[in-house]
Amino acid sequence: MTPRPSVLSTADARRTTVISAALSEFALTGYLGTTVASIAQRADISPAYVFKLFPGKEPLFVAALEECFEQIVEALEGGAASADEQTPAGVLDAMGAAYAHLIADRRLLMLQVHAQSAAEVPEIGAALRRGLAKITLFAKTRSGASDDDVQRFIAFGQLCHLIVTTGIEDDGSAWAAILNRGIRHP
Repeated sequence: MTPRPSVLSTADARRTTVISAALSEFALTGYLGTTVASIAQRADISPAYVFKLFPGKEPLFVAALEECFEQIVEALEGGAASADEQTPAGVLDAMGAAYAHLIADRRLLMLQVHAQSAAEVPEIGAALRRGLAKITLFAKTRSGASDDDVQRFIAFGQLCHLIVTTGIEDDGSAWAAILNRGIRHP
C-alpha cells in the first residue's frame, strides 16, 4: 500500500482559506455586519461551499476567533522564548512586546473587539472565554508569574486595545498621556 501524501485535502485547504477570509471580514465589519457571502467572495468560493464547511455564521465566527487566539498564543510563545531574562517579569515583558507587534495587524485586534461586542451570542461568548482562559493560563504557566502579575499583564493588553482602537497613541493631551504612559506600540 502506498503511503498517502501529507497534503491537505481540498476541503481542509478551503477550510483554512475560509477561516482566514472570515477573520478578515469579521474584523472589518463585526459579527452582525458581515455576511457569509462577503466571506465567500473574499475566499473566492461560493457561499454554498462555505455552508458545506461551516453550518452557519456563528461557527464560522467561532473558528475565526479560535484562529485569532492560536496566533496570539504562538506570538506569546515566541516572545517568551526570546526573552533576554527568563524571569517571570522578563518573560511577561517579552510576551507583551510580541503581542504589541502581533496586533500591528489590526485584524486580530478588531476581531477580539467585535467578539466582545457579540459575546451575548452564547457560542461566541463561550469561544471568547475559552480564548481568554487559554491566554491567561499560558501566560501564567509559561512565565511562572504571580496571579497579580498575570492579571496586570492581561489588563495592560486590554489597555493597549483601548489605546489602539481609539487612536490615542499619538494624542498629546494630558488625559491621553496618562493612559499611554509606559506603553509602546510598533
